[in-house]
Amino acid sequence: MLGMSVVGAMILSTLVAPFDSSVASAPSEKITLDIKTINGSGCPAGTADASADVAADNTSFTVHYRNFTAKAGGGASALEARKNCQINVLVHVPQGFTYAIAEAEYRGFAHIESGASALEQANYYFTGTAPTARVRHSFPGPFHGVWRASDVTDVAELVFAPCGESRNLNINAELRADAGSSPGSTFIEMDSEHASVDTIYHFAWKTC
Repeated sequence: MLGMSVVGAMILSTLVAPFDSSVASAPSEKITLDIKTINGSGCPAGTADASADVAADNTSFTVHYRNFTAKAGGGASALEARKNCQINVLVHVPQGFTYAIAEAEYRGFAHIESGASALEQANYYFTGTAPTARVRHSFPGPFHGVWRASDVTDVAELVFAPCGESRNLNINAELRADAGSSPGSTFIEMDSEHASVDTIYHFAWKTC
């Protein structure tokens, strides 16, 4: 794996739902996705700091962040050390199908001084349901380059959107930087200006 070889393969703590034999392959009809709201200190409302698109085979969708960066040290203010971005999206699925999020791949770029550290954590939930637990991925310095982290939901714990209902999906991501004992500048970001740093959410599909 890239980065510091620090890849969290964690089980998200979710509302437990029994495994359903109707879990299916991705529908052939094209899935579309609309971002309804974007807000947070890492993507202030009214800015075009995030976008998303669905894979051609309907197995995943990708979120592209811009200017989503946490900084510490080197004169950065305390407010710059912790940034979050919450995106509310509506996934339009074909009749007779519903979906869950089976895996999330978080990628970004970071410069972390010796003695400093950085953190990424995220969760998601359908409107009207309890949020999943935040899974923390910590990155110690020194490091400079692309980092990756992965959250995987166990098959037996997949939480599907209710069949026949239009429920928005809320994605809340957070980045933190801590200068620690380093006098230098440390940052961690999810910014699509760097190659291969988009965040990917993988679908699990079920027939209704």
